[in-house]
Order: sequence, then C-alpha cells, then structure tokens
Amino acid sequence: MPFKIKSLIFLALSLVFIFSDVCFAEVNNANSSSGILSFIEKGGFMMYPILFCSILVLGIGMERAYNLRRKNIIDADFLEKIRSYWNWDDIQLGLQLCTTHDTSLSRILKIGLLRFGGQLDEIERAIEGAGQHESSLLNSNLRILGAIANLTPMMGLLGTVFGMIKAFNVISQSGTGNPGLVASGISEALVTTAAGMIVGIPALALYHYFRAKIDRYVFEMEEISFQLVEELSYEAIQKKKESGKGKAK
Repeated sequence: MPFKIKSLIFLALSLVFIFSDVCFAEVNNANSSSGILSFIEKGGFMMYPILFCSILVLGIGMERAYNLRRKNIIDADFLEKIRSYWNWDDIQLGLQLCTTHDTSLSRILKIGLLRFGGQLDEIERAIEGAGQHESSLLNSNLRILGAIANLTPMMGLLGTVFGMIKAFNVISQSGTGNPGLVASGISEALVTTAAGMIVGIPALALYHYFRAKIDRYVFEMEEISFQLVEELSYEAIQKKKESGKGKAK
C-alpha cells in the first residue's frame, strides 16, 4: 500500500479516535447509558446532517484514493509499450494499444494520434482539450467533498445558534435558577460546533490533497503526450526529407 494512502488512513483513524474520545467523555459526564446515540441527540437535530456528511466524506475519500492510483492514470507498462509502438510507419499500432488500455493517458494519446497529420499546434490543442476533459473526470465527487468542507462548519455554527437560542429562552422563562436547563442549551451549541469542525477539517484537507494530485497527473500526462507527438512529428519530417533527397537523385 502506498505511503500516502497509509497516511490518509492513519489520519482518518486518528480523527475517529479523537471524535470517539470526545463523545465518550461527554457521555460519561452526563451519566448517560445509551452511548453515542445520546451524544448525537444532545447535539440537536443539526447533528444528523453532520453525521450524514461524515459518512459521505469517508466514502468519497476511499473511492478517490482507490481510483486515483497511478496505474489507473499513467500505467508504466502501457507507457513502455506505447513507446515501442510509437513510430511513423504504422500509427494504427499505437491507436490499437491506446484502445485496449482504459487509462487517462491512453485516451489523451489516442486523441493526439487521431489528429496526427495536421499542424503540430492543432495536435497540441487537441491534447490540451483531452487533458482538460480527463481532469474533469478525475475531479468527479471532489465538488461534493469541497461543498461538505464548507457546509459542515456552517452547520455546526447553525447548531450553535439554535443551542444558544434554547439557553436564552430558558433564562427568559425561568431565570438562572435552573442551571441544568441552561447548560443543556450551551452543551448543544458546543457539541454541534465541535462536530462540524471535526468533519469539515478532514474534508477540506482531502479536497486539496486530491486536487493537487490530479493537477500533477494532468501536467505529467500532457508533458508525455507533447513529447511523444513531437518525436513522431520529427520522425515524419525526417522521412519526408529522406524521400525528397531520394527523388532528387
């Protein structure tokens, strides 16, 4: 397992343990017997969308970590084969190889090969367009992750507002003679704030990590494609020069 994926798993587990410690500390302080469910209920109804968002973060993080493995984007075996088949004499071999390998790099190279024969700048523009298309595919689900990173702290703050409203309503109705009721509203406010932060911070970290990884992949794929197309174009020019010299003789 790659080191980066191990680090992500370790981070996720650490956050789970921290969240569990906070939950059980709150549960024990309240002498509750129903465990984590009572802690969620203590945070009010805003805890349920935050909990749903935490499940989405975990699912999207695992899905993106699996699908953004290097062999799914830039397969080293495919790259080695395409270099051996990359020649002016038979472009169809390269096209067939790109068709048989379903990776982002193979699809970008296929676009370049299909445009081969035209101007070099036109081929490069086609490769850039294919790279942008692959980038949008690789960024799938990351918009949801980014939205969760922004929304969950706001949900926590909204829960804080509701909790404080509840506390001040108690004070307005019964004064400060019942601190337990006042503390219940304040506890709700603090619990939702903490839950929103605990979900939002890892979501934001994962979002930027995956975005940076995708940007590196896209840049590398475009560089490889441009290099191979330029090599093929140079080979084509050399072939034309040799054939022109042969006719001249």
